[in-house]
This record gives sequence, C-alpha cells and structure tokens, in this order.
Amino acid sequence: MTPGAINAIRGPVSLRADASWPPAVLVLRGLRFLRHLPQFVRLYWRLFCDRRVSIWPKALLVFSLLYVVSPVDLIPDVIPFIGEIDDLVILIVVCKLFVYCCPRAVVQEHVHRISAGG
Repeated sequence: MTPGAINAIRGPVSLRADASWPPAVLVLRGLRFLRHLPQFVRLYWRLFCDRRVSIWPKALLVFSLLYVVSPVDLIPDVIPFIGEIDDLVILIVVCKLFVYCCPRAVVQEHVHRISAGG
C-alpha cells in the first residue's frame, strides 16, 4: 500500500478524471478502492490488534460488522436497491471513521510497513 492510498480512506483525493462527469470519478474511486482492498484489510487488522489504538474505534468496527451480519436492517431489504446497499454504505462509513479515529502516527507506521512488504 502506498502512503497515498490511505487518502482513499482518510478523505478526498485528487483524481485525473474530468470533474464535470461525476460517474467517472466514482468509477475511478471504486477501482482504486478494489485495487487496494487487500492492503486495507491488512491495515484494519493491524490497527485492530495494535494496543496504541483506543478501545472505542475497535468497538465501533466490531459493532458495525455485527450489524452487517445481523438480520436487523436500518432500511428493509424489500425496498429495491436502497435496502440492499445500506449495509455496504454503513460498513464503508465505519471503516473510514475507524481509520480516522486511530492515531495518525500509528496509521502511518502501519501504512509504511505494509507498503514495504512487512
């Protein structure tokens, strides 16, 4: 994972696509996220296991994963499209929030270790 890849989690990044066509921006963001997904999973796991990260971000991540696998939904799945993606949206928001709540130095340390192959 490159240090710039963490920007996909932390906040907006500059894209090479024309900003006048938002679907292209969304597609590029989605492709970038999928390309880095294995590194993101490793980053989340390392941060989750790191003792320097507070219990609250870890609890937030655990509760969001429990919500995703639970049969209880904020928006019922009988509503077409929206009801089916609410779990995904919640998971993405919580993953961003998890990294945001972790100490920046700890996140950067793990990003550099992952990018170095360790």
